[in-house]
Amino acid sequence: MPGAMAKMPIYLDCNATTPIEPEIGEIVRLYLQAEYGNEGSRTHEFGTRAKQAVQKARDQVAGVMGVGRDEVLFMSGGTEANNLAILGLASYGLSTNKTHIVTTAIEHKAVLEPLQELERRGFEVSIIPAKKDGTICTQTLIAAMRPDTLLVSVMTANNETGARQPIGEIALALADHKAFFHTDAAQSFGKDLELLRNPRIDLVSVSAHKIYGPKGIGALITRRRGYEKPPLMPLMHGGGQERGLRPGTLPVALIAGLGKAAELAATRRDQRRERCKAIKSEALQAFAPLNPRIHGPVDDTQDHVLNIAFPGLDSEALMVLLKSEVAVSNGSACTSSSYTPSHVLKAMGYSDDEANEAVRFSWCHLTPDVDWKALAERIRELM
Repeated sequence: MPGAMAKMPIYLDCNATTPIEPEIGEIVRLYLQAEYGNEGSRTHEFGTRAKQAVQKARDQVAGVMGVGRDEVLFMSGGTEANNLAILGLASYGLSTNKTHIVTTAIEHKAVLEPLQELERRGFEVSIIPAKKDGTICTQTLIAAMRPDTLLVSVMTANNETGARQPIGEIALALADHKAFFHTDAAQSFGKDLELLRNPRIDLVSVSAHKIYGPKGIGALITRRRGYEKPPLMPLMHGGGQERGLRPGTLPVALIAGLGKAAELAATRRDQRRERCKAIKSEALQAFAPLNPRIHGPVDDTQDHVLNIAFPGLDSEALMVLLKSEVAVSNGSACTSSSYTPSHVLKAMGYSDDEANEAVRFSWCHLTPDVDWKALAERIRELM
């Protein structure tokens, strides 16, 4: 049919961003078009309803995390949440002579680059290497701790490999240390629920567009220790919103979308997980005859992602071959334009050539059926 839209490939890049859940899209449109009041307007009904929508969303996110509504700060996304969690502690660290930070070599650039900024301000950062399977050794991390350690920042699950990190073990090991514990949970919020409810985790970064919500919104969870909140200072100034830590008019539509996304993540987790497990099983079975190299632990990788390499086959060539059939990636979307080998795979001990062979397939419960056997045959053609 002339002018008809060309057939789109199947989207298999959900770790970069997920499709929006239809129910969430409806809520976002409602608050963009009909309920467009400013949450800060206290003199009329439009503002009142907007404020109610924000409070409901705050409660929905808080409910998933097991925290109070005043421990949820809305951000523009996971990157801003990471920046506030890290840079927002700088003043406290300097005033208390706690200028040491521990992190890992597999963190997202939204963590590593703010830490580089702190190094420029005189902080010292200890970076823990990854094991070959992409996980961190808790004992190595704890051995790096010092009395002047201000912060420990370890992601909950890696965005490239899906490898879950020993967050529970680290939290337990930090029980008697006063350092703040931050986790970048962009890939885990709404999926690995129990891990993030650990009360020893002080700061949790959240992103809506990884759980079928809109882009441009996220949250920073700021848990109390006893009655004390993390001593964060704002990065921007210009208003009293979000307890004075994040100024600016609240994007009610996006916040309402995040709230609904959090609610659905909790109520539909099991069926979503089963669908993702089934997809992964099919993919692994189809690719097995090609003798691929799989990056990540065998028994503790998230169900919706597969980081895989077909030895001798460059990922760029593979993506070109599959471009009309599936949309996949070969690393983090935030660094894909740099054309450099994955810092995550390099940290796991792979060479540049090996890292350049890696392709990331990531899916979700909304992903249509994929003919994995046909994909495997297409890949065989290049080998």
